[in-house]
Amino acid sequence: MAVKWRRIINATAPIRICDLGGWTDTWFAETGAVLNIGVYPYAEVQIYVTMCERGCPRVIVNAENFGDRYHFRTDRDGYDRHPLIEAAIRMMEIPQELCFEVNLYSSAPAGCSTGTSAAVSVALLGALDLLTPGQRTAHEIAALAHRVETEMLGLQCGIQDQLSSAYGGICFIEMFQYPHASVSQIFVSNNIWWELERRLVLVYLGQSHASSAVHAQVIQRLEQKDADKSALESLRRAAHKGKNAIMQGDFLLLARAMMENTEAQAELHPALVSEDAKQIIALAQEHGAIGWKVNGAGGEGGSLTILCGPEGERKRSFVQALSALNPKYQAIPLYLSRFGLRRWECVE
Repeated sequence: MAVKWRRIINATAPIRICDLGGWTDTWFAETGAVLNIGVYPYAEVQIYVTMCERGCPRVIVNAENFGDRYHFRTDRDGYDRHPLIEAAIRMMEIPQELCFEVNLYSSAPAGCSTGTSAAVSVALLGALDLLTPGQRTAHEIAALAHRVETEMLGLQCGIQDQLSSAYGGICFIEMFQYPHASVSQIFVSNNIWWELERRLVLVYLGQSHASSAVHAQVIQRLEQKDADKSALESLRRAAHKGKNAIMQGDFLLLARAMMENTEAQAELHPALVSEDAKQIIALAQEHGAIGWKVNGAGGEGGSLTILCGPEGERKRSFVQALSALNPKYQAIPLYLSRFGLRRWECVE
């Protein structure tokens, strides 16, 4: 009996935390500077590719986190269930003779404010790119992922998440004219890398990030003529300070950059630092933490990056105390990513 031909395409891309300078990577900021740290858990994509046969659906989407597997019709307008995934599939010109099933998974909670949707998009586009003529660079994949959100879905979207997922590691991003930017990966000794990884805690606030109304208010104010954008300059300075701190292995300086960034976020709008975030920050201080950053744009839900002191037992006591403070708070295990987008295939 003949074995049916099948290719399996695999791709992974990290999420990001501690995004110093976020908000300055946007169209209304015009220029920006962002330091962020790519971490695992990563987004995973696996594509099963076969030759099309009559009567078989051309594209199957399996969004594992949602328990949702369905036939996506690429031959009609609009989106069915997961616009980001479907728009990314439409963006790529996959040969018509190929049928495929796309499986997507991430162990990071949805709406965690860690760029998970960008990581999924980068991993998916990177995997699909292996089915097209030629091959795009990581930077080109990041640009495509950004276009999916802004051009195809009409969303407000900075550029840092896609670049962090594509490059991985510790990235310093300088946006010289939206959406164009240079990316410098920060390479440090193993001692600094390991110590940074050991001290960081990612805390999920227990609910998906949902602050579009607050974000709309901030954007509306910043896009006005002669708007006061001084808080954006504070955010840019925090990114530069954080970059210098990591390169020097100066964790106290990094902690100050994180706190200054969070204060600048609150200057943009007080609601960007939520009451949940303030409670967790206070608890972290009690357990010896030296720095904290509200991940992403800020607001209700989402997550925090906590930078702990040198004593491992105090970090562990903080993690244990989280659930006592509120059962919905959750520390998500993380590892610093030495790689960004990874993609490979096997043939059966």
